[in-house]
Amino acid sequence: MNSDGSQQNGRPGPHDGSNLNEVAGPPPVYDPSEQSVRLKDYLEHQPERSAQISPRDARNEPVGPDDVQSPDETLHEKHPKPGRISKFLQTTYIVSYLVLFSMVGTLLRVVIECLTFYPGTPVNTSVLWANVGGSTIMGFLSEDQELFHFESVKSSLPGHVRNDPPQRAAHIKAHRKTVPLFIGLTTGFCGSLTSFSTFMRDAYLALSNNPVVPAGSYDEVSLFASGSASLKSPNGGFSFMSILAVLFTEIGLSLAGLFLGAHLAVGLSPWTPSLPQVWLRKYVDPLSAILAWPLWILAICLVVLLPQAHGATTLWSPNIWRGPFLFSLVFAPIGCLSRFYLSLKLNSRIIGFPLGTFTVNIVGTMVFGMAYSVQHATVSTSPLTIGGITGCEVLEGIMDGFCGCLTTVSTWVLELSDLRRRHAYIYGSVSVAVALCFLVVEIGSLQWTQGLATPVCFR
Repeated sequence: MNSDGSQQNGRPGPHDGSNLNEVAGPPPVYDPSEQSVRLKDYLEHQPERSAQISPRDARNEPVGPDDVQSPDETLHEKHPKPGRISKFLQTTYIVSYLVLFSMVGTLLRVVIECLTFYPGTPVNTSVLWANVGGSTIMGFLSEDQELFHFESVKSSLPGHVRNDPPQRAAHIKAHRKTVPLFIGLTTGFCGSLTSFSTFMRDAYLALSNNPVVPAGSYDEVSLFASGSASLKSPNGGFSFMSILAVLFTEIGLSLAGLFLGAHLAVGLSPWTPSLPQVWLRKYVDPLSAILAWPLWILAICLVVLLPQAHGATTLWSPNIWRGPFLFSLVFAPIGCLSRFYLSLKLNSRIIGFPLGTFTVNIVGTMVFGMAYSVQHATVSTSPLTIGGITGCEVLEGIMDGFCGCLTTVSTWVLELSDLRRRHAYIYGSVSVAVALCFLVVEIGSLQWTQGLATPVCFR
């Protein structure tokens, strides 16, 4: 405690070598009276903590495949082969979890978009509830201290650390970031369930007075059709209010979901069990490696072998799921793995501005804008062009799969919560402004010259 009775700023904990802010950022709950483990720490402080870590604690810190270390690092010089095998297995499990959870998150996101797009819905931004759900799970995982608090970790805690909440939380986090399942749930599942590029598409459509509003009976509405002229706003002033509504709704509710998940983790901590470490290592981790790659190959084979019939294009018609959503599953792991490695390389470059997450969100939005423009171009209606049915489905797969998994809202709002207020506003404003400007250039140039047509595979 300081002389004025305030808490010391910061808590010791290993943070060197971990550039994934899903696992490096401090939990988002602020109130120490509710046993928050944040205690006024901020994301900007994470790179500074490496100097305070003992060599033994530092062993548990890295989370990337290039940084993962074996549990017995001191024996590497005498027994290099087991260390290399352990590192290889750790890398394999992490990548396998990312592949598997990216496909699960993508499929769940698309299903949620369809379920929440219905006549009379109070919110027309269909990706909203996927973003809120992913942010809630991210908040729970970032605050939780029980699920991955294994018995071996508990027994290794010194007495003074066990009785000091900040040091205990730092010790748990140091170990948690070496658990492949935790990385798969945060970076893989939450990052793929949420989509920054789709959120920015909704913001652009609101700004350009071209909203996709469900009209008619539920059996006839289509999430993929262009906006109806009869549902457009009278003038640009209403479009300004629309984009403000989209931005405040998406960002505000996603942040609310993050805090809700953190509060749930704190409230449920007395009843939250610890996962069995031996069971994870012997069965769950190998099972992920066994399932992930065949499932990805199966999705590719289904895309190639299934007939490309074209018929009804309502929300739940088989043609919608056979083509575009299968392509989404094919491209999803590529986007998730790209985000993972770019975050590892770039997030620590600028303190106070997570460059890795910013880069993937902007690049993913740019690719999304290009694919959206090509898919909705009125000149590409011939089956021989990229606007043919198969080409249209590929573009939808790139947008929902690759771009949806390359960009993320759950990590973004976690960073906004964990950064200092000034840095958070700068980071959030620049991310939204730059992404929206790219969409205005890419989609707007087509919309205001030729107009946007309903994609040929959804007519």
